[in-house]
Amino acid sequence: MDREQVGGWLATAVAEARAGLAEGGVPVGAALYGPDGTLLGKGRNRRVQDGDPTLHAETAAFRAAGRRRTYAGTTMVTTLSPCWYCSGLVRQFGIPRVVIGEAATFHGAHDWLAGHGVEVVVLDDPECVALMRGFIEANPVLWQEDIGIDAEGDDGP
Repeated sequence: MDREQVGGWLATAVAEARAGLAEGGVPVGAALYGPDGTLLGKGRNRRVQDGDPTLHAETAAFRAAGRRRTYAGTTMVTTLSPCWYCSGLVRQFGIPRVVIGEAATFHGAHDWLAGHGVEVVVLDDPECVALMRGFIEANPVLWQEDIGIDAEGDDGP
């Protein structure tokens, strides 16, 4: 992968994350790129703004790309390691590569993706880390809700 191209792809996702934060949402952005590097769709986490618990950034980018016969050769770019829900989307539709801005604040399920043949590239981007750390510090309850931790700190039943 071309480092400059990947940087541009991540910039698209970061712009989406920043727009989501400005709207009062969780600052995670994503973009889906075609095999030739064409932007197919972009989006941001809109769970808060739309009251839709399924509207994660990767889901929004995927929906914006529209229906496709195949996702062979595509790349999902996301500012944060994808959760189980979004990782399932990647596997379900055969997206072969995921580029992740950072996994320091949330590890997500990218190891599972890699274990199932998806190429995973973690960039450890300082801007992505700073964006999420600032959000988590300012909005711990909303962050816990977003990643599925209940008020008692449990991550499930």
